Amino acid sequence: MHKNILFIGVLVGVLALAALTAYSQEDIEFVEDSGFASNMRPLPAFTHDEHNEKAGIEECSECHHVYNEEGKLVEDESSEGQACSECHGAEGDEFPMELVRRYHLNCRGCHQDSQAGPIACGECHAKTP
Repeated sequence: MHKNILFIGVLVGVLALAALTAYSQEDIEFVEDSGFASNMRPLPAFTHDEHNEKAGIEECSECHHVYNEEGKLVEDESSEGQACSECHGAEGDEFPMELVRRYHLNCRGCHQDSQAGPIACGECHAKTP
């Protein structure tokens, strides 16, 4: 009888862990951009909704920003669905290093300003096991 209870407890634990793992993997997003022919480091991965909730980000345009021709931020307009390289790979840019710089200014810069989140290379560009 005790073996059956132990077996059921272990089975429930394994199934719960598998369900949590499967759910969390679906939420993971990778920061990809077609502007890079190849990646020197692993792609940064994070859970989008969890990140925004922890950071208190309510507006998509905080990360997915749009600037006009004069270089001024366009309020309440979002660049969701666009690759960053569509704007940050323009003529005259030292591409792709300019694109790398822009990603780091946006993501790492925000982490530094808020004194929260990863800032070291291996924290965002983590190797998967």
